[in-house]
Amino acid sequence: MDGLERTVGTDLKRWLEAPRRRPLVIRGARQVGKSTAVRQLAAARGMPLLEVDLEQHRHLEPVFAALGVERILLELEAIGRVSPAPHTLLFLDEIQACPSALLALRYMYEERPELPVIAAGSLLEMVLRSHDFSMPVGRIEYLHLGPLTFEEFLRGVDDGHLADLCARWRPGDPWPDSAHRRLASRQREFLLVGGMPEAVASYANREGVENVRRIQRSIVGTYRDDFAKYGSTAASLVRLQRVFDYIPTALGQKIKYTNISRDDRARELRAALDLLALARVIWPVHHGDCSGSPLEAGIDRHTYKCLFLDVGLASHMTGVDWNTLGRWDDRRLVNEGGLAEQFIGQHLLFRKRGLELPSLCYWLRQGRSANAEVDFVIDHHRSVVPIEVKAGTAGSMRSLHQFLARELGGGAEVALRFDLNPPSLSEHEHRLRDGRAVRYRLLSLPLYMVEQTERLLDFVVD
Repeated sequence: MDGLERTVGTDLKRWLEAPRRRPLVIRGARQVGKSTAVRQLAAARGMPLLEVDLEQHRHLEPVFAALGVERILLELEAIGRVSPAPHTLLFLDEIQACPSALLALRYMYEERPELPVIAAGSLLEMVLRSHDFSMPVGRIEYLHLGPLTFEEFLRGVDDGHLADLCARWRPGDPWPDSAHRRLASRQREFLLVGGMPEAVASYANREGVENVRRIQRSIVGTYRDDFAKYGSTAASLVRLQRVFDYIPTALGQKIKYTNISRDDRARELRAALDLLALARVIWPVHHGDCSGSPLEAGIDRHTYKCLFLDVGLASHMTGVDWNTLGRWDDRRLVNEGGLAEQFIGQHLLFRKRGLELPSLCYWLRQGRSANAEVDFVIDHHRSVVPIEVKAGTAGSMRSLHQFLARELGGGAEVALRFDLNPPSLSEHEHRLRDGRAVRYRLLSLPLYMVEQTERLLDFVVD
């Protein structure tokens, strides 16, 4: 993906220029582009890169465990053939293969603060859970990395001007129909290609749809190969496989263990889900009361739905192809396919640019005759913002109105809807059957504008 520039590169440059720069640990699933982002940073700044893949050099574990910085750097220099001078960027890839290297980062910071150090790991959460040591709190920084975003995809396929157009729009501005059509078409392409860098690079280079599928098949195979690294028995490996295959088929649906398998106990299936979440292959979205900020304080960890790592991989695993997607009308795409909710969710997870641990929640009310569900709820500057992924008009948003009335007393400042229409901001008042009224402003955005969420909420709330 060398030709694809990640927006995270801006954050890496800020980190590099910080006056009190700590070692940076990039956390993310396999093949989301962690290593390439570091290489691009070094190339952009003209810095020598001392890169060592610790998965290939596990024999360094006792060297790191001794915590002698000069000895560590000497060994790394011998492997990477680059001197760890102050202007060199030291990159420890797959750091989970040598857990003691995480502890050594503290001493590198204290003894060689002038040396920029970046580490990356794809199964890091499992190492942190299984090893009994304390992380060097206050001595390292984290950057959470997910797949490429839709904006990065646009720039990769030479439609960056459309991303710039989205970034300039403000409520009240007109929106060109030609841009809307082009962006909607590109967004549908993204549902199939997804954001895995190798797949996007292939598509951007016009190597053909079959090559994109081949790459996605290879990535899925890599994740399945990894199961042996965190499944201890043959039975647990089978459960991991079942859960892995199930999640893309159930996007947007509350997890019910009996739907995954009737042969396994709920506790065992939950353990498999937890492992896949640790590997960042799936992301649980927990139900919460969503009555105030922080939202995490009121979540129910036993009630949740799941997002998959990437919408393109989910499409591949469920057999959605170009012909299938072309036969779906817009309403079916949003309301039945589950792909639109996945698309929105994987972008909202990283709306803080990866500087905070990704998390999402939703709101669910189950009744005897009917259920109410708001797809996502986020907090924005201590304001609670409900989010619906819908096709249609505000009149069809029964669940949103119930949420506003019952949870927020009708006093929410703004609600957010993602649909297939051009962007708009409107005032709404709706009266429920019991006579209560809810008043709110509805920021309605097309799916392809999801990355403008924070900016536009700032504008609307302010």
